Parts: sequence; structure tokens; C-alpha cells
Amino acid sequence: MAYFTSEMDRRTLLKTLGSVAAGAAFTKYSLAAAPAAVAGKQFNGLFPIASSPFTQDDKLDLDCLNNEVKFCNRGGVPGLIWPQIASGWSTLSIDERYAGAESMIAAGKGGKTTLVIGVQTKGNDLAASIALAKHAAQHGADAICSLPPDGGDNAAILAYYKAIGAATDLPLFIQTSGDFPVQLVVDIFRAVPTVRVVKDEAGDPLARVGELLAKTDGKLAVFAGKGVRQMMDEMRLGFTGFAPTVGMADVFQQVWELYKAGKPRESFDMFGRIQAFSTIVDADRYVMVARGIFKEDTKSRPMPGMGSASGGSGGGAGGSSASSGPMTEADKKNVRDALNTYLKPYLRG
Repeated sequence: MAYFTSEMDRRTLLKTLGSVAAGAAFTKYSLAAAPAAVAGKQFNGLFPIASSPFTQDDKLDLDCLNNEVKFCNRGGVPGLIWPQIASGWSTLSIDERYAGAESMIAAGKGGKTTLVIGVQTKGNDLAASIALAKHAAQHGADAICSLPPDGGDNAAILAYYKAIGAATDLPLFIQTSGDFPVQLVVDIFRAVPTVRVVKDEAGDPLARVGELLAKTDGKLAVFAGKGVRQMMDEMRLGFTGFAPTVGMADVFQQVWELYKAGKPRESFDMFGRIQAFSTIVDADRYVMVARGIFKEDTKSRPMPGMGSASGGSGGGAGGSSASSGPMTEADKKNVRDALNTYLKPYLRG
């Protein structure tokens, strides 16, 4: 089934949208006013994108996927999103997405990490996106997230998010990309009561955040993506959520906590530790294995424009220094030694 176009039949749209329960909105610009997704959970701080680990025979490794959830809970990481771009979502079958979501949600039961399930689909299949959203709700997800449909005009994109928002009562994250205009984000926020967060990766997010906050009266949380490479400026300008990958998410969270506590210098130093670690050869490539989240033989599928690597992915910010060939035992030891020598006091997970 194709996504809605601006010329779609009005009765079909109304039937699809149904009734949408109005959700509580953010009431102030301040973080203190931000509501929880569910009791004991929150929509601020670190919401890394989970990687999709695979076995040697190319099966989704649910044990390693669950390890990402457990790592975030141990490390005091407030949220986790899967599957999105850094997860290689477009390489996953619908069955793998159902199985992965069920497994992660079960692994997160009783924990404090907010679990957000991605529901965008290949081929602009609205029915499949709605089914993924309903599945997430039925199995206990805390929120859902979606990229926009491919090739749609603004009216089609707005109609898409209305339909996804109407499918469940779960809080909805918008993820922007390309030339997604600020005003379209605002229009979606006003039209869809369940929208709580925009993960903004369109254009220059640093230049857009002020307008996004002003036009939504600070009631829409703005999350940073793109590897969270400019976190000091992102925090200064008003981003309240951050979505790198998993491997150093517990340390990223401390950058945010220190900044919130009025300790910008200490926050800067903590972010510098992440950046420095990322310059070590293959640190980002191996960190998930070095920290016990993935196995030595964990694989990732080739992702459009991103390639593939042994051990999955999920490191820090900044430009990682990666070798082109297989890692040697000496290379692996160097990464482990760096974690132990420079970062051990700050590793919560």
C-alpha cells in the first residue's frame, strides 16, 4: 500500500486516522517540565541508536541485540531507539523487525531505559508501518519513531504522520532528513497529539533548533543526531536529547548530566574523553566487543553508504580512525587498554 498523496480520498484518510487520544505536552522550555514516556522513564538525555548484530550465518543475533538494552539499563542511559539508519533498518526483513522488537522489549522489562521502536518501511508501505506501530504498542514499547516516506510532498508527509500517530497512543518521534522544512515539523506537531520529539537531521540542525523551539513554545523536544559530534554546541543551543550509537552512550550521558548540573567545564572534559577515544585506530569499530555487548564474531550487514564491519558498530563521536583490513589481536588489545587506562572510572555500562 502506498503512502497517502495530497490528492488521496478524504474519506479514506479519515477512516485511516480514526480517533487520536490527546497526549500531555511539554509545558516549558526547561528540561524539568519534560514529561515521562511512562512511569519512571523520560524523554531527555541519551537515546542512542541500537546496532543490528548478526551471526556468522547472517541471522539477527537477538542475544546481542538484548545486550544493548541491558547495557543501557546498567549504564543509566535514558533511552534506546531501534531500528533506524545506523541500525541498517532497510536491510532488515519485516519478520526480523518484529522478532527484534519483541526481544528487546522483553529484555527491557523492569528497566528504566525508554525503548523506542522504528516503524518506517521500504517501498512506502503505510499498512506495514501501521502494523509495526501496533505491534510495538501490543508488546510494551514506550514510544515509536519514524523517518518520513520517500518522495512525498509536504501534504503527503503530514498525512503519513497523522496516520502513524493515530495507530497507537504511544508517544511518536519524528526523524527528519534531507530538506525537511521546520514549518512541516511544526505542522505535524500541531496536528498529531502524540508527537513528543523530533530527531532533527535535516539541513543544519544547529541553525534550526532555535526556530523549532520557538515555534513549538518549547513543547517539542529536539534531539541531535548525526553522530552527536557537536554536543557542546547542541546543549548550549537547546537540544535536550542525543542519539549517537551505543558503545559510549553511558559516557555521553555523563556529558549531559554534568552540563545540566551547571558544570560546563567538566562536561567539556567528559566529551573530550569520548573524542580522544574515537581517534584511536579501530576504537569505534571494536568498542561494542571490547565492552562485552557484542561477540568477537558478530557481523553487520552492508548498509547503503555505510559499508559493514566485524563486531558491528557503535562508538563515540568525532572522526574515528579505522583501518581498512581485519583487526589484529594487537589492535584489539590497544582498544581494550585505552578503555581501561583512560576511561575506566567513567564506564557505567
